[in-house]
Amino acid sequence: MEGIAGVVTSEQLGPGGFEYERFRGFMTAEVNACIEAARDAGATEILVSDSHGNGQNLLIEKLPDDVMVVRSWPREHGMMAGIDESFDAVIFIGYHSSTENKRGVRAHTMSSANVTGLRINGTSMSEGSMNAAIAGQFGVPVVMVSGDDVAVAENQVIIGDMEGAVVKWAQGFHSARTLTPAAAREVIRERTLAALARLEDFKPYVLEGPLQLDLSLKHYQPVELLGYLPNVERLNSHTVRYVAEDMSEISRFLTFVTNYNIGLQP
Repeated sequence: MEGIAGVVTSEQLGPGGFEYERFRGFMTAEVNACIEAARDAGATEILVSDSHGNGQNLLIEKLPDDVMVVRSWPREHGMMAGIDESFDAVIFIGYHSSTENKRGVRAHTMSSANVTGLRINGTSMSEGSMNAAIAGQFGVPVVMVSGDDVAVAENQVIIGDMEGAVVKWAQGFHSARTLTPAAAREVIRERTLAALARLEDFKPYVLEGPLQLDLSLKHYQPVELLGYLPNVERLNSHTVRYVAEDMSEISRFLTFVTNYNIGLQP
């Protein structure tokens, strides 16, 4: 949701923000613009993964009746829940840049409150490149990404050739020069059509195992406790290393790290 047109602060991003309900509508409209364009390009089956915050942001009654929606957490493959070999393409709507990026609106990876670094085989990863690598494990390419200019450029550099729909230009962590919602929807339609018109040009973003995940957390105690696991190495007071065979294993580990709490109740 951080990459939706007009989003700049927490006031648009969660139930406590005075603009959240309005921006749920803008987010849903950007998704619908993408769906409409995909349909015009020949798509026959569409799965939408609601992946911001609590995973319950989209106004699902405003989506087309024949799409399926994945909601809430935890779930297999995280933001890419539902992905398999049957898909022809993935499109990212409302993406932001990574936690190690010095620019970009609300730049973070997975958790702005807890994660300060996430690298795979030495490469700093954004949520976009993480999710593209999960799709790549199933042979599915990412063909388009929307968000601010920093996020679009970062994902194009890491993942490779894809269309980019820039809906705002970062001025700082909490500021941007932005298109209006209607103008942003038009850009998303155009870039979606452009991407699907050259579907054969895209290649999946594949990371060959073994994969070395270096995860840095803001607080030292979770890192200390993770170091007790037999398959986790504690590198320093804030960083652990986990080695996996593929992105599915990486995704399961990150789901556990970012969701587990001893106080969880049914």
